[in-house]
Amino acid sequence: MRSDLVFGALTHVQNRYNLCQLASKATRKLHKPSTRLQDTTNEVLAHFRDANPMRGSLPPAAVHKAASESQQRRAA
Repeated sequence: MRSDLVFGALTHVQNRYNLCQLASKATRKLHKPSTRLQDTTNEVLAHFRDANPMRGSLPPAAVHKAASESQQRRAA
């Protein structure tokens, strides 16, 4: 559920406003037109749960991992 992703991401970001700003920027950068926007947002929040988004941009490996996981979920 997305609420679990949001609460997980809040471990690295103390302010919900900052989380929304960071998530929207990352979603815009990572979104591919052939995918659902909701899936991209969920992937961004999942990455924020695992890594601190305040340190900088997502590493390229994380972007490729997110894309492959998304494709695997759609195929299932």
